[in-house]
Amino acid sequence: MSKTLKVLTEEQKKQFTANGYLIVKDLFSVEDIRVIENTFEAISHTTVPGYFEPKLDADADDPLKRYPRVMHPHRFNETAKNYMLHKPVLDVLSDLYGEEALAAQSMFYYKPPGSRGQALHQDNFYLQVEPGNCIAAWTAIDAANMDNGGLLVVPRTSDYEISCPELADASESFTTHYVKPPKDEKAIPAIMDKGDVLFFNGNLIHGSYRNKTKDQFRRAFICHYANASATHINTHYRPLFRADGTAVDLESNTDGGPCGIEFDMAYPH
Repeated sequence: MSKTLKVLTEEQKKQFTANGYLIVKDLFSVEDIRVIENTFEAISHTTVPGYFEPKLDADADDPLKRYPRVMHPHRFNETAKNYMLHKPVLDVLSDLYGEEALAAQSMFYYKPPGSRGQALHQDNFYLQVEPGNCIAAWTAIDAANMDNGGLLVVPRTSDYEISCPELADASESFTTHYVKPPKDEKAIPAIMDKGDVLFFNGNLIHGSYRNKTKDQFRRAFICHYANASATHINTHYRPLFRADGTAVDLESNTDGGPCGIEFDMAYPH
């Protein structure tokens, strides 16, 4: 039996079910956002092998060389882990899942001015959560809009089957995978204020355009979660964590997925 809703309204839950995504405000305080900003500003001046490897003297032709995304910061930074397990976010996830959420991944995107976007894709192609699905909590550390490369979502694709990606346009996307939206469904911008959190299901097709501004970063703290009843996940996201910080080690998912076993399923979203 599903748990009674604790923080979301019935209308919010229906919106998530119908569209595959939901923006929730006021889950982070002004101070929370400031701490996240300061934490990743400090990280941006360092190198963490395997997780964050910027070229500190990179030229301006590709700003993502200087500011690549930070992968799994919860594995080397306690503040990142604490905010991956932020109780207001976990409460929303508990409502959406109808059970406890397990934290699987954290990321931080700087997305500096002029940087490429990320082609449309589906998260559970990479996480391979079974049974159930992953859910992302995408927190806007800067306001996100069409100019600075905010997120794009394709509504009503949360029930769309996980697809084998095509090759993305490398001039516009820093990742190589592209999932074509179904007929009659188009990507729309998820306009977000600083501190808003966008929740979306792992089948939802989403991505982003280039940051077209000359002076605006579009920073985002992004975490992925699995339902507690899941038994399998891609091995790159193990271990997972409960709300109290204790590790949970699900079985490694060895299913080849829609591309078959020869395709690289280990691509780090």
